[in-house]
Amino acid sequence: MREIGLKNIISKVYSGSIAEEVGIQVGDELLKINSHEIEDIIEYKYYLADEYLEVEILKTDGEHWIVEIDKEYDEDLGIEFENPIIDQAKSCRNKCVFCFIDQLPPNMRQSLYFKDDDSRLSFLQGNYITLTNMSEEDINKIIKYRISPINISVHTTNGELRKKMLNNRFAGNILNILTRLAENNIEMNCQIVLCPDLNDREELDNTIKDLGNLSYSIGSVAVVPVGLTAYREGLYKMDPFNKETASYTIGQVQKWQKKFKSSIGRNFVHVSDEFYVLADIDFPNYESYEGFPQLENGVGMSTKFKYEFYQYLRRLPIALKTPKHITVATGTAAYKLIKTMCDDLTEKIGNLKVEVICVENKFFGGHVSVSGLITGQDIYNTLKDKYLGDKLLIPESMMKAEEEIFLDDYTVTLLEEKLGVPIQVCEVEGKKFIQRVLNLRMK
Repeated sequence: MREIGLKNIISKVYSGSIAEEVGIQVGDELLKINSHEIEDIIEYKYYLADEYLEVEILKTDGEHWIVEIDKEYDEDLGIEFENPIIDQAKSCRNKCVFCFIDQLPPNMRQSLYFKDDDSRLSFLQGNYITLTNMSEEDINKIIKYRISPINISVHTTNGELRKKMLNNRFAGNILNILTRLAENNIEMNCQIVLCPDLNDREELDNTIKDLGNLSYSIGSVAVVPVGLTAYREGLYKMDPFNKETASYTIGQVQKWQKKFKSSIGRNFVHVSDEFYVLADIDFPNYESYEGFPQLENGVGMSTKFKYEFYQYLRRLPIALKTPKHITVATGTAAYKLIKTMCDDLTEKIGNLKVEVICVENKFFGGHVSVSGLITGQDIYNTLKDKYLGDKLLIPESMMKAEEEIFLDDYTVTLLEEKLGVPIQVCEVEGKKFIQRVLNLRMK
């Protein structure tokens, strides 16, 4: 009989794969590859790279198989696991003064309250980790298995300040760990959640300087403003950024960009789009973002979207055959940009009306303005009494990954029923946005 709770159970076998060819089936358990026990997905991918494999499998009927496989170096077996990382995800031990999860409203789905701090998720999904949850063995495993790139939440290189900000007495050795990873050629991207009167101004200068000394291994640094909801009772008292402090931060980082451009040939450090919105300053040009390495942090997303939009707009016809009325819902941070772009689109394309509606985030409250945190019920409450035309467009960033579900568990289907209008989820990409508006064939 099989034991209950085995962690590397195969949940999918791809048609035509090596696994299917050798008889591996859904429900089987992967035990070892070339005599190495597989404890997590990183080890699986590492040992899978060999061209000759002896794969040990425990079948669902308890039979034990050893399968010999000859394959190409980069060829996969063609299987997935019930748990994508095989092992249990490591939760965060910190109690950060700026933690967004601690500011969530009650009664949301349970998975939203889980704080991960797992290097495997950083490598596989791009999650940011603090490195405070890692033992010496974990650090050695990153180096041994070449887990790279990884995304690291630095916040400050001042050890004592970092202990305070993360509420963790083990958080102070961040610079030593970063240096060790850099010396072992582990590629990193870093983020700094900037908190007024904590890690900004002089502290930010010191942090950027320290990270710049490791620029041979750090690809980019993102500076993002702390997000503050209305649910901060009992938490560390903190003020939001305003026009003045946001402008100061932009100027501070621009000075560093000039230094880095001169010394290492690239800007290296960037502030997120939110700072420019708060400061009411134009976004930098397309080239300044150097390939947009920190899009998931909201760094350069507006510039990229705008560039793609206008590059495609100039190629479009001048009129539609039949009139079309489209509504676009967006958050307060992106409203000004999206409104300007849609006005230009309407001006060029005859028989087209695009109405952009700003959805205020009342679900989270506080100072949350990004579109990615807009909920279904906020959209409904904003739009329920309005004429929405032929369809409603909403950005993909509002959705749960690979699912049409909002943070408050509203589904797109439910919202369609309540508003009485077709809804189309649109990729955050300028060309595709226009194609969705005009219902053009996607290319």
